[in-house]
Amino acid sequence: MVFYMPDRQGQGPLEPDLPAGPLDHLTPAQVVAELDRYIIGQDEAKRAVAVALRNRWRRRQLPPAVADEVLPKNILMIGPTGVGKTEIARRLARLTGSPFLKVEATKYTEVGYVGRDCESMVRDLVEVAIEMVRREKRRDVAAAAARAVEDRLLDALGEPRASVGFGGGEHKERLEARETLRRQLRDGELEDRPIDIEVDDEAPPAFKIAGGPGGEEIDVKLGEMMPGFFNRRTKKRRTTVGEARPVLQKDEEERRLDKEDVDSSAIARVEQNGILFIDELDKVAGGGSAQGPDVSRQGVQRDLLPIVEGTIVQTKHGPVRTDHVLFIAAGAFHVSKPSDLMPELQGRLPIRVELRRLGEEDFVRILAEPENSLVRQYRALLDVDGVALELTDGAIRAIARLAARVNESAEDIGARRLATVLERLLEPQLFGAPDTVQGRVTIDAPDVERILGPLVQRQDLARFVL
Repeated sequence: MVFYMPDRQGQGPLEPDLPAGPLDHLTPAQVVAELDRYIIGQDEAKRAVAVALRNRWRRRQLPPAVADEVLPKNILMIGPTGVGKTEIARRLARLTGSPFLKVEATKYTEVGYVGRDCESMVRDLVEVAIEMVRREKRRDVAAAAARAVEDRLLDALGEPRASVGFGGGEHKERLEARETLRRQLRDGELEDRPIDIEVDDEAPPAFKIAGGPGGEEIDVKLGEMMPGFFNRRTKKRRTTVGEARPVLQKDEEERRLDKEDVDSSAIARVEQNGILFIDELDKVAGGGSAQGPDVSRQGVQRDLLPIVEGTIVQTKHGPVRTDHVLFIAAGAFHVSKPSDLMPELQGRLPIRVELRRLGEEDFVRILAEPENSLVRQYRALLDVDGVALELTDGAIRAIARLAARVNESAEDIGARRLATVLERLLEPQLFGAPDTVQGRVTIDAPDVERILGPLVQRQDLARFVL
């Protein structure tokens, strides 16, 4: 189980067109050490993804002709829910600043059936990369946009720019008045003053073009197709200076972005650094029946195969090659087995790692060790209302023991059980603060047994409450 930490900022490019995070060059041992800060146990899976990450960096150091032949070694993670499969892949993507998308294999169907086709996962990954690149490029132009926003706010406040046509004295007076207003604006003295602003009107598409079977719809805007015939539309809004600033900032940043540059950079990033996490793969691992739901399951595997082994997917931003996208598949494989997958698909997932079930000792470490564990999260939440929560070591062990017992007697949902148990345990404090609960609150092992013990003992209640 994993506990979220703040994203790393300032991830810059190692190459001009293929940005990567500052930790992209870490050795496998350093990657595992970084993952250990968030994820307890599962060393084999961490080693596998660490090697995959390092191999990406190694490939980029090779001559282009050799690098093009080195394909990623895709990974199949096998393990029950709540043991960290998804978070290992997600953390890896955050370390590198790579486009990352988690999809459920069960929502895809064979081409010709009602549902989403498998190529749409690549299109969705491109959209993730587009948004990443847009955010980065907007940061690059933020300073210039802020200066333009300041001028637009001054114009809206009724102090237009002094033009050359004015006489010397009048020109100087206008400049002085504008600079005085600028100082007030920067000091925050005009935040509540009402103004009228004009922003670009995001007109809906004129019409849509439907794609082929399983394809995506394409929005067609006549203004973009024939810019010479359609003027840029704007709309006027009545608002305050404080509310107008972020709206104008976004408007100015968007005007400075080159759409073609954003699209090409995003596609390059997907092709070289993209990570697709396909969860619930075991649910489409049919036994090969010629009728019933297994027909569609086999069809999903057949449609997945060319994407995983490398193909060109057409998107509205341009064609995308999937040869060097890293695919990480996962599933519990309780009913089916990895051998139930098509042999060709098995061969495209050469690295298999099994994630073990979590027990009481793992739960103790999960509650105590991560920098942003659930216990620390609840402390921070209650601290907002002036409640200082303290869980003793005995209480943490009692929580871990009860969570493990519920997992054994009911459905095993891994470390996700801890969130359910803690929410039930702390419900009186979460509800009572700050009205009836204030100051320091200490919870020890007897308190945990008193509140949760009866629920765990009664199996019928434990199944539905915990």
